[in-house]
Amino acid sequence: MTATSSALPAAFDNTVTRQLGVEIPIVQAPMGWIARSQLASAVSQAGAMGIIETSSGELDAVKDEIRKMKDLTDRPFGVNIAQAFVRDPSIAEFVIEQGVEFVTTSAGSPTKYTSTLKEAGLIVYHVVPTLQAALKAVDAGVDGLIVEGGEGGGFKSPTPVSTMVLLPLVCSRVDVPVIAAGGITDGATMAAAFALGAQGVQMGTRMVSAAESPVHDNWKQAIVDAAETDTVFLNQRHSPALRALKTGRTTALVDAEHNVFADFGDAKSLYYGGDMEAAIALSGQVAGRIDSVRPVADIIRDTVREFGEVVDRLAGV
Repeated sequence: MTATSSALPAAFDNTVTRQLGVEIPIVQAPMGWIARSQLASAVSQAGAMGIIETSSGELDAVKDEIRKMKDLTDRPFGVNIAQAFVRDPSIAEFVIEQGVEFVTTSAGSPTKYTSTLKEAGLIVYHVVPTLQAALKAVDAGVDGLIVEGGEGGGFKSPTPVSTMVLLPLVCSRVDVPVIAAGGITDGATMAAAFALGAQGVQMGTRMVSAAESPVHDNWKQAIVDAAETDTVFLNQRHSPALRALKTGRTTALVDAEHNVFADFGDAKSLYYGGDMEAAIALSGQVAGRIDSVRPVADIIRDTVREFGEVVDRLAGV
């Protein structure tokens, strides 16, 4: 793919697509060890925004993945700086030097990197789980927000708020463009996010299960087999909390009073080896709506098509 501009819904001609330089306002979430060049380049090639992660903390590998992107796609891509997991502040300078034009920041203060990145001409969006965090990020000068509901997978606020509540609340109080995250997997949920004020969406779990995702087939199949009730919310007594697939390992940690990051496990044995009990398999509740492993281009194409159909139906076209 990519879709031609004449085939895209009119709503896609908005601030998000213009700022990011993409045709389709879909951002792939920056999952640790997963959001690397194999997946991100497929998303960018499909006309959306692929993102390289830093939350794995493997900065040398991450830097290689950023370099690889230039060989795999000539389309825009971004980098996430997950501040709680990146101890080397030079990551910002490296991203700037590599010519990356879009950065999302998360898991930390929006004041840490925003001014440095913006002074270099980059577009900066900050990930927020609450209205208070959103207002702080806007005050810090970010260009936009990724508003992440508590049903999403991965690192969460210990006091989660659903996308249906959080997204319209934030959109009613800020003037910057908003990308919705949490529960987004198809054109219908994308259209719902736009109805609530978003100008783009971020997909996480849907991209973990994509054909180009580097994770083991066992994890992809676990997402396909999951019901909507097959995630657990961990670490509520600490920060960040975690939403993950229900497994023997994660079920045993539900009532833990200690910080469960100490029990995260061997991530690579899970991610690449397929041992679903080796570590915590992060996933959103939307796993219950995913029924197949599909190529990224097909996921994005069908999302765009369904978005247009839903908008037309609601407009009575």
